[in-house]
Amino acid sequence: MDTAEILKKVRQIEIQTGRLVSETFSGEYLSTFKGQGIEFAEVREYIPGDDVRSIDWNVTARTGVPYIKKYNEERELTLIIACDVSGSQQFGSGEKLKQEAAAELTALFALCALKNNDKVGLLLFSDQIELFVPPRKGRKHILRLIREVVAFEPKHRGTNIGLSLETLNKVIKRQGILILISDFLAPVSSFATPFKLAAKKFDLIPVIVQDKLEKKLPLLSACLEITDPETGETDLIGLSSKELNHALDDLNSTHSVQLRSLFNPYKIEPIIIDTARPTADPVVAFFKQRAKKIRH
Repeated sequence: MDTAEILKKVRQIEIQTGRLVSETFSGEYLSTFKGQGIEFAEVREYIPGDDVRSIDWNVTARTGVPYIKKYNEERELTLIIACDVSGSQQFGSGEKLKQEAAAELTALFALCALKNNDKVGLLLFSDQIELFVPPRKGRKHILRLIREVVAFEPKHRGTNIGLSLETLNKVIKRQGILILISDFLAPVSSFATPFKLAAKKFDLIPVIVQDKLEKKLPLLSACLEITDPETGETDLIGLSSKELNHALDDLNSTHSVQLRSLFNPYKIEPIIIDTARPTADPVVAFFKQRAKKIRH
């Protein structure tokens, strides 16, 4: 895309997503995340009726008198969006590439944060760190982030989710919200350790972008030459046998189980995005479900 096309696309996403944020997301974002950003203020003596979960046992043991920790709610949060820009993001069997879905998701989360006066940062990764934009506020900053995801041309085509998480664990000093957007088509063992560390530090939300053709191939009496978008390797496959889809089912099921075993100990619920369906719907459902859990 040339500059005019990029600006037109960014403006289109801003208008569509901005309207959605105003009508649907803002309240859900607020009730889901606000109040989770807290900072330590002081300790004071326990008063009957205080929440016993707030007792500072170290101070209590040292003084012999029960003390509790007091916190101040932070007025702003820091939202980090880590977005996969590897070769597989250029795939799409319908009208939308996975990269386009990622751009819409980035806009959705970033505009929610803008409306609630939160800082937003962006990390784009392949098998290298392609770009890091530190967290800031403001509409101009948000439009830059959307533009980067829409038009960025990565120098590398592989995927290294672990490296992106290791980097954020080091460079982001404060706790915050981490939105990790990827198709997660990488061995779970390759990013499990940094994922666990990030899950302890951040409110980590994986957003898994999928295309229906990655789950099931059409049955046709034909052969198809396929190219791996990350390695460039090509192969010829026949589409007339059901065995290929059975093998694909087994592969996807195993990968899904491994992801769940990584997410479950931290009570992480991923957002699943299907490129053939409206991008916002699963995010709306996630926010509503998350807000309901917090209220209860």
